Amino acid sequence: MADRTPPLGVEELHALVAAGDIDTVVLAFPDMQGRLQGKRFAARFFLDEVLAHGTEGCNYLLAVDADMNTVDGYAMSSWDSGYGDFAMHADPATLRRLPWNEGTAMLVADLAWEDGSPVPAAPRQILRRQLERLAGRGYTAQVGTELEFIVFRDTYEHAWDAGYRGLTPANQYNVDYSVLGTGRVEPLLRRIRNEMAGAGLTVESAKGECNPGQHEIVFRYDEALVTCDQHAVYKTGAKEIAAQEGMSLTFMAKYNEREGNSCHIHLSLTDADGHNAMADGGEGGAMSEVMRHFLAGQLVALREFALLYAPHINSYKRFQPGSFAPTAVAWGRDNRTCALRVVGHGRSLRFENRLPGGDVNPYLAVAGMVAAGLHGVEQRLELPEPCSGNAYAADYEHVPTTLREAAELWENSTLAKAAFGDEVVAHYRNMARVELDAFDAAVTDWELRRSFERM
Repeated sequence: MADRTPPLGVEELHALVAAGDIDTVVLAFPDMQGRLQGKRFAARFFLDEVLAHGTEGCNYLLAVDADMNTVDGYAMSSWDSGYGDFAMHADPATLRRLPWNEGTAMLVADLAWEDGSPVPAAPRQILRRQLERLAGRGYTAQVGTELEFIVFRDTYEHAWDAGYRGLTPANQYNVDYSVLGTGRVEPLLRRIRNEMAGAGLTVESAKGECNPGQHEIVFRYDEALVTCDQHAVYKTGAKEIAAQEGMSLTFMAKYNEREGNSCHIHLSLTDADGHNAMADGGEGGAMSEVMRHFLAGQLVALREFALLYAPHINSYKRFQPGSFAPTAVAWGRDNRTCALRVVGHGRSLRFENRLPGGDVNPYLAVAGMVAAGLHGVEQRLELPEPCSGNAYAADYEHVPTTLREAAELWENSTLAKAAFGDEVVAHYRNMARVELDAFDAAVTDWELRRSFERM
């Protein structure tokens, strides 16, 4: 990958710390769910000790459930192995200010074992490995993620106390593309846009969406790892800013029975000369041979890699006909009924994976897209004809409908084992098992309403 200038340089950080403008440095890494986990350091101590030597964190951080409970089934971390540490090493290219936290800078960390070897199951490492494979063929992945969220006029604490029921959405009706609708929430949206820009992200736009209170802020695409790091920073920062404003927002894939929160992921390839390798070089939107093979690989791997795109039980509730969330393993040109949508022309030609929801771990999803594309290129897979009509009503394979189905496809996938290795496949299969066991043991509101009196 090409060298790039980070949002904040190390020398500049030294100067800001000396001047008293920065007093806190956050060092964090993405966990299995894509959440940032780490520590806040006194800035001077971070510069004197941690930047060069790293710090430690309990390895259970990649072996717990969403509630941070210790669970069994993980080879890398357990009571039997003593829940030891792994090392967290700062990536200087990720250094940035966090304008929503006064006097604070942040870096993203890579994880390593005591002997210096990378932790294979760490999401950032999983993505790095696929990007290295891609670089071996002379390509760099350019990625953009489009996260939707629903805003509520309730604090996170009130939402918790209310059991997340009866909350007040920031808009009472569909405000898709409505300037008036975004204006009703503009103080919050403006803070998020401006402060993300202050953190080094390039903001494109904000718009309303369909579900009451639903909005989307879009950032400019970048190299794959950079985009995923920015995605994680943005997701954390947006929640923190909302909390500071006495509001809350959720990225969960399906908050209610209306439209879910998507996270469409756009991907293109650049060659060594910086040209879009997915375009054939001619006029119009013709695809190169590389793009046809790469896209064919997406289709072949889509069901087996669904766990990377839809990692939670709730994720699968988005996939409903006529919902703008895909149900068909199909591709089309500017066709939003398909799982894969080809858009753009010439230098902007790319494809969009429409499976992921707002709950996706971007590192895992992009790693899956790269691995699937490489399979298509290596095997020179032929791309079928595009879907030109309503993919919901056509005769295509269906995307997995439950986490259980997706986990079984992942566990038995020779493609996944070849691309990611047995350890990674087993690790994330166990993550799905833990979630399924917890859900299967839970008594839901739906069951209480149907059964308390009438059964």
